[in-house]
Amino acid sequence: MSTRTPVACLRDRVGSTATIAGWVHRRRVLKSVAFLVIRDRSGTAQAVFTEPPEVAEETVVRLTGEVVANPQAPQGVELREPAVEVLSTPEKRPPFDLYRPEVTAGLPVVLDNAAVALRHPLLRSRFEVAAASVAAFRRALDNQGFTEIHTPKIVATATESGANVFQLDYFGRPAYLAQSPQFFKQAMVGVFERVYEVGPVFRAEPHDTARHLAQYTSLDAELGFISDHCDVMAVLRDVVAEMAAAAGPDAPAVPDEIPSIDFTAAQELLARNTGEDPRGEPDLAPAHERWLCEWAEREHGSEFLFVTGYPMAKRPFYTHPDPANPARSNSFDLLFRGLELVTGGQRLHRYADYLAALGEAAGQYSDYLDAFAYGMPPHGGFAIGLERWVARVLGVPNVRGATLFPRDLHRLRP
Repeated sequence: MSTRTPVACLRDRVGSTATIAGWVHRRRVLKSVAFLVIRDRSGTAQAVFTEPPEVAEETVVRLTGEVVANPQAPQGVELREPAVEVLSTPEKRPPFDLYRPEVTAGLPVVLDNAAVALRHPLLRSRFEVAAASVAAFRRALDNQGFTEIHTPKIVATATESGANVFQLDYFGRPAYLAQSPQFFKQAMVGVFERVYEVGPVFRAEPHDTARHLAQYTSLDAELGFISDHCDVMAVLRDVVAEMAAAAGPDAPAVPDEIPSIDFTAAQELLARNTGEDPRGEPDLAPAHERWLCEWAEREHGSEFLFVTGYPMAKRPFYTHPDPANPARSNSFDLLFRGLELVTGGQRLHRYADYLAALGEAAGQYSDYLDAFAYGMPPHGGFAIGLERWVARVLGVPNVRGATLFPRDLHRLRP
């Protein structure tokens, strides 16, 4: 059996016989000649026939023939009169034409038919960007001495709060799907000092918006022996720069130093310039995040903006307060193209501080608190939503369009 050649490598085989295999992307029959465009993981290639083979689009085929240069063909080469072996025939037609350059179906059709719809090169390319981004996330942290970990997704205690969690029966007792690996990655700072994880997280938030999912992929990192949240922000900047460099031509430039604004100053800026007065609110509204990103691009030439010093009332109990203003936190959000992309900050690290923060609820977190009872360094971390990152980079308006088989308030299939 001949060795299979990826279609992107056919240019190296001009003048010789090659075997390719893939799907019939498009079949075109003209008066005196017929074409099959074959799609594989590396791209598309053209095969030319005088007698057209009777194969439908999305038929899986193996072709063997002479590779001939043709500047007008995909890849600049084509197969002439190849032998065609049918490996599998489709029983159904795709819900829309996969060969057209643009996706001609709406998002619900794409999501309902994801197994075939994602074969469209434009849709598939989004997940190639996702894969490259995850590889870059790992590479950036590996280069800074981080260790990758894998933590449980079934937990006994809700991470963020008792609300917005999926409860399940665990051999007769209640358990939850993890909202984040937060507790575990903090504990592992006491083992490895610097850790990261790529994995699913679950949020039972009844939001039906273009930015929320019930399950998404979280890129988490945690590092010890920090001075404050600024050290975390510096690591995050390097991670985002590596991810952007890997994401292709649509990716943004990441400045050497991402501009930063204090939460209170951001509210003052909004009050002076938008006709709204958000001062006193514990968080930024989506419209405010969009305005601040536009401001950062105008004033600093950056599509990224750190907002720091969020009120403690809006942050999880493990967040470290600002020593100079305990009502404020040593935490941050990273905004990107009008949307919160990353949340992070410094965590509490002293056992007594956790007891004070949790009060009577401390007993519910005994396993978590054990790590701090045995001594933990000052530490902090962050989490990036992968699907939100890809959607922002590629300009996909709904995060579901950058999600494999999304799960949300209404969707549990396919």
